[in-house]
Amino acid sequence: MTINFTQALGIHPEALSVRARRAEMLAANLINADTPGYRARDIDFKAILSGAKEEDAPQLAVQRTADSHLNGTLGDPQPYAVKYRIPSQPSVDGNTVDADRERVEFASNALGYQASITFLNTRLSGLLTAIKGE
Repeated sequence: MTINFTQALGIHPEALSVRARRAEMLAANLINADTPGYRARDIDFKAILSGAKEEDAPQLAVQRTADSHLNGTLGDPQPYAVKYRIPSQPSVDGNTVDADRERVEFASNALGYQASITFLNTRLSGLLTAIKGE
């Protein structure tokens, strides 16, 4: 009997990838909170994961269209639904970062990341127990 890791782990490996990219964006927003003209960006995490359940959804992994492109999540991956935030209080200098909101979003994202890690650890422990036959 073979173990299908894709089925066993579910969507959590992809969720970790998206959450890691989102953490990078939220950190960039916080770093640029005082940069004139900087527009806060975020990933629509719910839209990506709900789309991943559909058969015709785009791949969550970064796709390379040329050999000179980088592997991994460096650069701006196209499959992610990157959007600009609409500011609740527009700034005179054009900056749309609300530091308090970014901190809340970052903490929420970190909790989701940790939840996926915990789920994967539990699932992998169960698979290891099954493999050992204990």
